[in-house]
Parts: sequence; structure tokens; C-alpha cells
Amino acid sequence: MAAMGAVDEDLRDSLVQVSFAVIAVLSRVAAEQEVSLTQLRVLILRDRQPTMAELASYLGLERSTVSGLIDRAVQRGLVQKNADRADARSVRVSLTAQARRLESRIIAEIGELMAPMTDRLNTSEQKRLTDLLAKVLGR
Repeated sequence: MAAMGAVDEDLRDSLVQVSFAVIAVLSRVAAEQEVSLTQLRVLILRDRQPTMAELASYLGLERSTVSGLIDRAVQRGLVQKNADRADARSVRVSLTAQARRLESRIIAEIGELMAPMTDRLNTSEQKRLTDLLAKVLGR
């Protein structure tokens, strides 16, 4: 049983170290784009149009905090708020054309900055890691 504890500890340590490296990349990109780390996470919505409640859950923030965050992003022309067709009480958030252009640059820059980590793995290792991370994240 002691060996399993060491494996668990090594796994936790590795996950924490990887998360630090990823957050450092994301923080650098956010600073270069003059957005907060949380705003950066919003800018990587891709084609999703979440409700404010879904976005709050995704970001792990209170709805009131997300509301202020989105209001600032609206003022910067990065997102737009639209009434939900299925539920008039809900508001959906989507990226503007300006944000989509920024999103493309952000994703490319994140890829470039993460390449020193990911390029250490061959193609099959990258695929395996992707599958394992999806499993860890419950996808």
C-alpha cells in the first residue's frame, strides 16, 4: 500500500507542476493581450455560447463576479450578450468578430509557448496524454 501512496504523491506533484507551467503560459499571454487570466479563459469560448450561469460554473466564479467580468468585456467589444431563445430569463454570451480574431492569435501563441513541453512527446504520446487528460477531466 505504501507504494501506491508514493505513486499518488508523484502524480499529484506532477499535475501541480504541469498546472504551474500552463498557468505561467496563460498568464504571459493574458498580460501581452492586456486582459486578466479570467478574461483570457472567456476569450477561449470558441463556438460555444454559454449562459451567464453556465459561464459562472465553468469559471468557478459567482454569477455577480461573472456579470461584472462580462460587462467589462462588452465595453471592450470582446463579447456580446443575447437573450436566450429557449429561456427569456437567461442571457447567452458570445464572442464578437474582434474577439474571434484575438482568440485565434491567443490560441496560436499558447501553442507556441507550450511547444517546448509538448514537443518532448512523440505523436502517439501526445494522443495518449490528450486521452488521459480528457479522462481525468471527465470528458
